[in-house]
Amino acid sequence: MKEGKKDRLGLTAGNYILLIAALVIITLGYLIMAGGDITASPILLFMAYVIVIPVALLIRFKKKD
Repeated sequence: MKEGKKDRLGLTAGNYILLIAALVIITLGYLIMAGGDITASPILLFMAYVIVIPVALLIRFKKKD
């Protein structure tokens, strides 16, 4: 980021990596659901929506100064 600009949410690179991982899990869950597997897809979607996204938004990684 540019000097003097701050992230309004206070997210670091670790938070963004977890959010991208959640997006990948969600996409994979919907693709598996489209394929007809009704067991694995809800588990993946639950993990992404209920576990990974809240953790990515709530956990505080230390910023490197």
